[in-house]
Amino acid sequence: MRVFLDTNVLVSATATRGLCADALREVLISHQLVISVTVIEELQHTLRTKFGVPQDIIAELIEFLKKEALISAPGNVPDIKLQDKSDLIILSSAINGKADLFITGDRELLDLQKFGAMEIISPRMFWEKLKA
Repeated sequence: MRVFLDTNVLVSATATRGLCADALREVLISHQLVISVTVIEELQHTLRTKFGVPQDIIAELIEFLKKEALISAPGNVPDIKLQDKSDLIILSSAINGKADLFITGDRELLDLQKFGAMEIISPRMFWEKLKA
């Protein structure tokens, strides 16, 4: 299964231990990770400015993600109303990367539940889906 991880999930997975780290690990082991250049840029910025992660560690992480993930570019921007317009580009990248699942903690995106054939779920919902 192709799984797109939103920036907030990747930040949580790399900055803390817990559910998001477990979800990332599971995706890397058993699924195809899909991310976008926008997510990579947001991840770099957030880790550097909010968590003070040294640039060399961020660079290693980004190199690893680029090696392990399918990097998807945005396609047609979805015609839906979202408060955060950058989420439209991220959704577009997930769709263009043919993601089956989009995992996010963003409430506005979670409220969509689905976009086309792609299911939008939280890290907790992903974990429960794996256990079922």
